[in-house]
Amino acid sequence: MPVAARPSDANLAAHDRLYRSLRQQIMHGELLPGQGLTLRGLGKAYGVSMTPSREALRRLVAEGALMLSSSGRVATPELSNDRIEELAALRALIEPELASRALPRAHLALIDRLATINAANAEAVAKQDAVGYIRTNLEFHRTLYLRAQAPAMLAIIETVWLQLGPTMRALYGRIQRNEPPRHHRIILAALRAGDEPGLRLAIRTDVTQGLRHLAA
Repeated sequence: MPVAARPSDANLAAHDRLYRSLRQQIMHGELLPGQGLTLRGLGKAYGVSMTPSREALRRLVAEGALMLSSSGRVATPELSNDRIEELAALRALIEPELASRALPRAHLALIDRLATINAANAEAVAKQDAVGYIRTNLEFHRTLYLRAQAPAMLAIIETVWLQLGPTMRALYGRIQRNEPPRHHRIILAALRAGDEPGLRLAIRTDVTQGLRHLAA
């Protein structure tokens, strides 16, 4: 009985590198809403064949990071107001819980690390670097949530961030933020004080306030 052909290790490695690179670009808002991606364009940009490009796009479509139209066009999502509100509600439900679970493990070194990330976030704001702002903002949250030791919840919220990335870029490009999120300072203060209700409220407000501008 013939054995089915398997993708080469080289193709698997190329597919994984391309997938991770595109995933990061989408999550950090380096691609705008509705921006199309083609197998040929990816192959030229990344020096890979059609197979790894196709597999990387397939995975990202499955995660909701990219949309596949009936005509076969692949592009970043252009979210409706209802979809934005749904994703904002998920953030408001899951992220305060992650922060609450992280609180008992929020040692001083972690809080200092979060303060350093927040300083980088403020620097990105001062430079009006939208991608840098989104990247450091997500790094701030992810660094805290890793301490929750709740990988299933973290995986869900990263999928939400992934779907929102291009839309968040459009938002921050539009509102021209000129100061870092004040709720990050409140989050840090709540962590230092061990204030769980205050931490939950600060997280919930922080993750939903910007998205309200999009759904307005």
